[in-house]
Amino acid sequence: ELPLIPVLADMESAGVKLDAEALAGFLEEVQKDLDRITEDVYREAQGPFNIRSAQQLGDVLFNRLKLPVSGKTRGGQASTSQDVLEKLSGHHPVVDALLEFRKLEKLRSTYLEPLPRLMGGDGRIRTTFNQLATATGRLSSSNPNLQNIPVRGALGRRMRACFTAPEGKKLISADYSQIELRVLAHMAGEQNMIDAFLRGEDIHARTAAEVFGVPLDEVTPLQRSHAKAVNFGIVYGISAFSLAQDIGVFQSEAKAYMDSYFAKYHGVRDYMKRIVEQAKADGYVTTLFGRRRDLPELRSSNFNLRSFGERVALNMPIQGTAADIIKAAMVRVDARMRAEGLEAKLLLQVHDELIVECPAAEA
Repeated sequence: ELPLIPVLADMESAGVKLDAEALAGFLEEVQKDLDRITEDVYREAQGPFNIRSAQQLGDVLFNRLKLPVSGKTRGGQASTSQDVLEKLSGHHPVVDALLEFRKLEKLRSTYLEPLPRLMGGDGRIRTTFNQLATATGRLSSSNPNLQNIPVRGALGRRMRACFTAPEGKKLISADYSQIELRVLAHMAGEQNMIDAFLRGEDIHARTAAEVFGVPLDEVTPLQRSHAKAVNFGIVYGISAFSLAQDIGVFQSEAKAYMDSYFAKYHGVRDYMKRIVEQAKADGYVTTLFGRRRDLPELRSSNFNLRSFGERVALNMPIQGTAADIIKAAMVRVDARMRAEGLEAKLLLQVHDELIVECPAAEA
């Protein structure tokens, strides 16, 4: 952590350039879409109301439109959370319009409106990196959080395009491929996975081939996407119930996927059992580099707390080791660029990805 301090200080001081015009244009488009969707919502809801008010929204959905209630808030009101709306998707046209509204509203209120106000006179925006804020060792970023910029889909691409480099310079993004799964393969000594990585195979397609018992070249996109959910779910100690919800299948089917996964990757199964037992005995877990997290939850009489402790025991050594690796990489990349006399400089770290700004000639 100590050698990383000057690197982070330089990154915070450099900031990243924003294209204010592109942001303003994007905001205008999003505002038009929000106005259009608002009209759609009012039409489907049989009248106007305050879409941002959970109480009024609940009244419209559950009293006026008689949609099924699937969760309650602490105060006993019918919940209108994101999870609840996603479960209601397809029940009524108003729900899908509301989901679209929330997605755009979040983009507007979290990024498009605040970011221009946070820009310095030089057109650059500066975040604060928090080195020790997370229990896994991952960096976090605040005021504004630049690690959470949406990346997926057309909106994510538009958002990312607003981050730019000055004239004659380029932004380079370099990321580690499947770092957490590689760390899992190593820590679990899972030879099937290690071999797949060494052969340069697509690990999610390979897992799909193993779990669904089909040749690698016959794996369908849906099978790959289900296998990806299993791969990442396993790292987070997911239950069959949660996996079923994530990928939209029956719980029995999700359980069959997980059973098949553990039958093929028994090194992972044994590792998971071993790490939880070890954590219960020691009262903590560590990353490969010795970063430690205490787990008093494992001794709790509360079942939910104990289960949380077990999930952390599974995940922290993997996610924490990946975080340690990228922190070590930042120190080395910075030192190497200086040693070679490059103008290139690190600007951002987004978990397993580094963003560098450099002259076009150095790209």
